[in-house]
Amino acid sequence: MAGSALAQAKCEKPLYLTFDTGHMGVAPLVADVLKRQDVRVTFFVAAERTLTDGDSLDNQWAPWWKARAAEGHEFASHTYDHAYWRGDVRGIEPQFRIRPSAGAFAGREFTWSAAKYCENIAKASDRIAHVTGKKPLPLFRAPGGKTSPKLLAAAQACGYAHVGWAPAGFLGDELPSETFPNDKLLAQALDKIRPGDILLAHLGIWSRKDPWAPTVLEPLIVGLKAKGFCFETLRRHPAYSAWIAAHP
Repeated sequence: MAGSALAQAKCEKPLYLTFDTGHMGVAPLVADVLKRQDVRVTFFVAAERTLTDGDSLDNQWAPWWKARAAEGHEFASHTYDHAYWRGDVRGIEPQFRIRPSAGAFAGREFTWSAAKYCENIAKASDRIAHVTGKKPLPLFRAPGGKTSPKLLAAAQACGYAHVGWAPAGFLGDELPSETFPNDKLLAQALDKIRPGDILLAHLGIWSRKDPWAPTVLEPLIVGLKAKGFCFETLRRHPAYSAWIAAHP
């Protein structure tokens, strides 16, 4: 049995590391760490503004995403326009107040039908599939994790299950580094993360002055491995594996 397959077979304390897109400034460094540590993750992708004045799913980033696919990482939607749910709209048909934070209409609030919201989920999935040649998972993560039962039902009806994160899996890279320095976030994660947790980080956060990645990422992975943890993608998560198999 190959080494990676053997490690996977013996994965008794799995963790599911996930990354949402961001300004992409740390993305190459994150990829280096993941490759060095032989860790596969699930990327939730949106077309977010980048440091190079493009977006995270544009042609400039296409080779980077394709390389991640070749390494065995998985992909899922974060909604194309990083569209925040703001509330349900009363009525017979499900409608939602939505505020995109990316794209031409960033910062404006709209009322979207369930079909429109599903279209935005699918647009990100279709784009990453086109860029990588790899079919993404039938999963999505709502920006900020903000949802409602009606929103989740609408997404499931069009083939997408929602993925949040464990309380200890919030790795804190969105928090201000002045009050949550990297050493504090590292110690907290190593202390509180438990088997089965879904972990969340980003490929660059505009507001954080002292970037979390890759400074915390590698010692976190090394420390978790030392405690007997192993890493898998969401394809193997017990809460999602049946859904994924049923929605090829």
